Amino acid sequence: MTYAETLTHIFALGRFGIKPGLERISLLLEALGNPQHAFAALHVVGTNGKGSTASQLSTLLASGGYRTGLFTSPHLISFTERIRVNGAEIAEEDVVRLAGRVLAAAPPETTFFEIVTALAALHFAEAGVEIAVFEAGMGGRLDATNVFDGVLGIITPVSLDHTDYLGGSIAEIAREKVGICKPGRPIVSAQQAPEAAQLIEAQAAALSAPLYRLGEEFDAWWEGGNLSYRGIGMRLDALSPGLAGAYQSGNIACALAAAELLAGVGFPVPARAFPGAVAEARWPGRLELFEGTPRLILDGAHNPAGARALAEALGGIPYQRLFLVIGVMGDKELSGILGPLVPLAERVFTVSPDLERALPAEALAASCAEYGVPVEAAGPVRRGIELARAAAGPDDLILVCGSLFTVGEARGILLSRDFHLFRG
Repeated sequence: MTYAETLTHIFALGRFGIKPGLERISLLLEALGNPQHAFAALHVVGTNGKGSTASQLSTLLASGGYRTGLFTSPHLISFTERIRVNGAEIAEEDVVRLAGRVLAAAPPETTFFEIVTALAALHFAEAGVEIAVFEAGMGGRLDATNVFDGVLGIITPVSLDHTDYLGGSIAEIAREKVGICKPGRPIVSAQQAPEAAQLIEAQAAALSAPLYRLGEEFDAWWEGGNLSYRGIGMRLDALSPGLAGAYQSGNIACALAAAELLAGVGFPVPARAFPGAVAEARWPGRLELFEGTPRLILDGAHNPAGARALAEALGGIPYQRLFLVIGVMGDKELSGILGPLVPLAERVFTVSPDLERALPAEALAASCAEYGVPVEAAGPVRRGIELARAAAGPDDLILVCGSLFTVGEARGILLSRDFHLFRG
């Protein structure tokens, strides 16, 4: 098969939907010779900040001299973004070759995410990866990535999302997320809502797992435009993060704490490597600035907690007027996403990314109009960007947000690159 045919075949597995459980992925990896035994693994779970934290940690490990794998989802433009070794995306020809092996060995009704997880494990084993950072998908306890015997777990902030699958309360969702942590292995936790913090602490005690909490055992704060870090065994000042946004302080701190702790399981990172790795880390589609007249920012915030963090981050960016290009998925709770952002805008252009799950632009426009801001249903993402650029002045700011799918499509347009529509 060609690369395009391979992707079509893999994406078609989306028809099996989301089917939590570890039986199929365990059988698949066993049939492939258990490639996951060739490298150490660690997990990043949570609701917001998973990708940024995973990217920062993989950069730290690579800076420490380790051949480092990074598995994330969804992708923004290209499927190959999901699987990286020391920052380099998997080659298309390797996707074709390895996918052939995985698909041939897959049990009936293996899901898209399970296929991709196994493909990543094979690639990492072949590439000589020493340690791999795995961003969990939707959950934790029954997520396909939980099949890996993680040497450490990071829990980013837990909030309400995917309630149909994970539970209707923060405590229920936290229980699913923390289920990925392993007995006796360190747990690094971001600052959490009280109900999530209580559950994480109880689970850590039950697992006899050392727990390190942001704001307690380690911390980070802004001093001017620089970040200071008080770690478990070190102090770093005047850090200049490559990850944009004030909210990234917690993500960076969790990655730094994890890097410190990995010395205890055989992966020490020299202290001198930390500042450079913090400056080097990047994560596209999260407060990503495209310079021009006017400037344009992409941010994939797609739930209430993410929208609040984005609104706060905008307070640190100078602009005269804000023009919002927003598209969301139809299964999202709108008021929590729109409430923090729409009132900040001079004008809103609603869009519908080219995906079946997307909320129609007209329906989204009706919800945005409730905030008393001028709204226009633009339709396609490209049209929304065009209308915003025509309306904005040189000192204004255009924000494209609401969904990683909206941001991925916009990023493909801005970079004149083809993008793959399925990003589950």
